[in-house]
Amino acid sequence: MFAQLPPLMAGNGRRQMSKLMAEFLGTFWLVLGGCGSAVLAASFPDVGIGLVGVSLAFGLTVLTMAYTFGPISGCHLNPAVSIGLWSAGRFETSQLFPYILSQTLGAVAGAGVLLVIASGKADFSLAGGFASNGYGAHSPGGYSLISGAVTEVVMTFFFLTIILGATSRRAPAGFAPIAIGLALTLIHLISIPVTNTSVNPARSTGPAIFLGGWALQQLWLFWVAPIVGALLAGFAWKSFFDKDA
Repeated sequence: MFAQLPPLMAGNGRRQMSKLMAEFLGTFWLVLGGCGSAVLAASFPDVGIGLVGVSLAFGLTVLTMAYTFGPISGCHLNPAVSIGLWSAGRFETSQLFPYILSQTLGAVAGAGVLLVIASGKADFSLAGGFASNGYGAHSPGGYSLISGAVTEVVMTFFFLTIILGATSRRAPAGFAPIAIGLALTLIHLISIPVTNTSVNPARSTGPAIFLGGWALQQLWLFWVAPIVGALLAGFAWKSFFDKDA
């Protein structure tokens, strides 16, 4: 197909495909690694990794993918990140939908592979929640819709603020993935008891697709709240802090 196009167009097409594939695979790894740690290892008999281990797993997936795919796609792995970068003037409008679609498909694929792995255990049941995000009766700690919404908005706001600061031209080169991975770890340490931590609509969509029921009914919050937090962070950064856009 590319051979029939002018060289410049073919090159642009390949670069775009590389970016979208990087976003797909990176988000796949985020869901398989982060949600997988919760489903497979969090309460494994005697040696379960617990809340701290799950938090580290999410942070490590982002850190490893940022070093791997950051130079290719920017390694967003998250519709809220793409939207937040766009609102800060760091991302093109034309790229938003393709990125969000690739991220969401990657998350669904990652959750699908996780389900295949988890189903290999005789007593596995989706009744355990399959690492889905929720509020009210489906919050790990029984927190309300308001608590969940505030948590997701605020956590995403600071996640995007850290991303924008760590990737600015004034930041030390090469260290952004570490700051971003540690930020996501901290966010999970704070908010797993409240919503099971989303801050990422794609990550929430993957498990919810397979769990269905209440997870799909509550999924709206885990699109709306992270996007609101990301937009606020992007506009705040552009208004008050960005001197090198």
